[in-house]
Amino acid sequence: MSERVILTTSSHLEGYRVTEHIDIVSAECVFGMNILKDMFAGLRDFFGGRNKSSQDALRDARVTCLDELRREAASMGANAVIGIDLDYSEISGGGKSMLFLVATGTAVKVSKA
Repeated sequence: MSERVILTTSSHLEGYRVTEHIDIVSAECVFGMNILKDMFAGLRDFFGGRNKSSQDALRDARVTCLDELRREAASMGANAVIGIDLDYSEISGGGKSMLFLVATGTAVKVSKA
């Protein structure tokens, strides 16, 4: 059922009417960055250019976190989340690097306008 939850960064959905504001919804995801990815990212930073493995990790993190946001909204009875904001942070130390991603928005019920 969560796959039917509509997600948007906008405050409204074209062709829909918000019938109920349910609550703020969030999903927090933490991903460990593989040591080899970190090493190759460092080399790429030194020599310049794009880092495909890091881009793929960011894309996977976004997809996973938005899927979690959908599930959370569906469990509240929402069929849409509006005003979505994604915040990325890196946590590192002790030889470890973690990617922290938070997705927040407003869980709502919408109907066709």
